[in-house]
Formats: sequence, structure tokens, C-alpha cells
Amino acid sequence: MSASSPQLIAILGAESTGKTTLAQALAIHFSCPWVAEYLREFCDQHQRTPRQDEQQAIMDIQVARENVAMNLALIQHAPFVFCDTAPLLTAIYNDYVFSDLSLYPKARKLHVRYALTLLLLPDIEWAPDSLQREGAHVQGPIHTLLKSTLEDMNAAIVTIQGRAESRTLNAVKAILDLA
Repeated sequence: MSASSPQLIAILGAESTGKTTLAQALAIHFSCPWVAEYLREFCDQHQRTPRQDEQQAIMDIQVARENVAMNLALIQHAPFVFCDTAPLLTAIYNDYVFSDLSLYPKARKLHVRYALTLLLLPDIEWAPDSLQREGAHVQGPIHTLLKSTLEDMNAAIVTIQGRAESRTLNAVKAILDLA
């Protein structure tokens, strides 16, 4: 891997599986940029969850922010950009909440950009987080949809489990194995 070509790492999981915490920890560990989940900002700004007709824009803004982070990583000669979610998760929630499959083709096409997907197991305690959380009952079905979709796409996946520091250590090892 060359310093001039940072690799995108997707961090995916159902809600309340530690995506943000892991993205931040990995960014610190590797001294690389990370991309926050735009959905959280959207919910805070609008004080509601997005409607079905807003899902595409959320996906597009997430991708645009990843592109900005990739440019920053190039300037900094950083080897990775850690993405706290990816368009695929927007498509999956669009399917789960609205029974709308329309975002899958674009999300699948975009997912090839990620050198690795860290799939977080829902094995930590669910916690509420502003407006964007559905509830602990959603973790299982979303994880199943994520896992099956990623497997159908033959994406490079490493499952991350455990608590706190062990999650970070498992993710670091997976990323080092990638390099």
C-alpha cells in the first residue's frame, strides 16, 4: 500500500454496536481521518428521523464526506480513512423501515470502494442515542440483513466482537492483515 492511496475502511453494524467509538479509536490509533455518520447530524439538526424521500440525500452526503476525507488523507499521507457507516447501511435501513429497495443498486456499486468492511456484532448493550435509534429489537434483523447483503456482494468482511478494548484490538489486527 502506498501513502498516496489511502484505503477506505467501512465500519458497519446495527444501531448501538459501537461504530462511532470504533471509528474514532481507529483514527487515533492509525493517525488517520474518520468520517462521522451524517444521519446523526441530520437527526440532531431536524429533530426527527429522515423520511423515505430523504434517504438518497443522506447517502449522497455521506459519500461526499468520505470523498473529502480521502482528499485529506492524501494530503496527510494517511494510509486509511475510517467510515462510521457506509451507504449500504442507509439502503438497508431504507429497506427495513420503508420496505424500499431502491437504494441497494447504488449502495452496492459504492461499496466496492471499501478495502475492508468491519462488521460489528450486536454483542454490546443497546443504548439510546438521540432520535436515530429504533430500539434493541432492531439489532438482530439489521445485523442479519447486513451480513447476508455483504456476503452476497462478496465484500471483504471481518466480524468484530467483544467489549471496548478487545473490539479495537481485533479491528487493528484485521486492518494490519489488510496491509
